[in-house]
Amino acid sequence: MTLKQKIEDALRGVIDPGTNLDIMRMKLVRDLSISRDGGVSLTFRPSSPVCPMAFKLAYDIKKAVQQTQGVKEVEVKVSGYNRADELMEVLKQAG
Repeated sequence: MTLKQKIEDALRGVIDPGTNLDIMRMKLVRDLSISRDGGVSLTFRPSSPVCPMAFKLAYDIKKAVQQTQGVKEVEVKVSGYNRADELMEVLKQAG
């Protein structure tokens, strides 16, 4: 199993509480890229510009990727959300 497949599997474990569907099925994660040294970059696009669960989902996404064996660093970009800049700053501070 490749690192990308492991990450995608981990992300299938992140469930949107409003729909009870995983974020991969909902296509909320885009542009997943992985560098040779284990750096991961992805874009999270909440289901709505005012999604009440965006902060929790973004944190859960970052945590799921960080806990995947072989991942060294995670960058989560946020698009299509009213508070995207604020959310990305919170994610950076969360480590």
